Amino acid sequence: MSLRKYLVSRVFLTQVLIALAITAVLVYLFMHWLTFTTDHGHELAVPDLRKLTEEQVEEKLDGMDLDYVLLDSVDFRKEFPKNSVVEQDPLPGTKVKVGRKIYIKINASGFSSVRIPDLIEKTYREAVPTLKALGLQEGKITYIPNLGKDMVLEMRYKGRNLKVGDRVLKNSKIDLVLGDGKASYEDESQASDTIPAVDENTADEQ
Repeated sequence: MSLRKYLVSRVFLTQVLIALAITAVLVYLFMHWLTFTTDHGHELAVPDLRKLTEEQVEEKLDGMDLDYVLLDSVDFRKEFPKNSVVEQDPLPGTKVKVGRKIYIKINASGFSSVRIPDLIEKTYREAVPTLKALGLQEGKITYIPNLGKDMVLEMRYKGRNLKVGDRVLKNSKIDLVLGDGKASYEDESQASDTIPAVDENTADEQ
């Protein structure tokens, strides 16, 4: 039988059909295996873990075949319970595959303390950013007569004067006593003029 007749024969066509069928089955099995191993189409929505303790996070994620990694603790945030999740990655609602790790950060158990910086004789504009950089808040502002306008003269916390190096908790409100800039050298000279002069003769007699 010539090659040309063989290519159009029923035997050859049957073998081609069998080969195509086997190929189709193998492709189907491969795609099914690939879908199974990659969990294609099987995704979960990441739950909201914020304000949960680490124990609650572990229990919740175990039930969803997800895992977590504790990255670090962050400075205490009063809007979150102590030792609870304040940040997570991926964010709530994100679609992930089974077994995905969720990265979390835990709220500290309380505010840490910081040392009071030297703000005396610094301007108000210099003092406030320094306080905020340390995690402190601006408290009550009081003005007293002084040549230096808006110059920090005293630092107070809950009514007591603070010294440089004193420790307070972060997020504390620091009251500042500032100069009003209204005092002048003339005021000071007038004040000195009111001091009674001492009579030299009287002094000698004594």
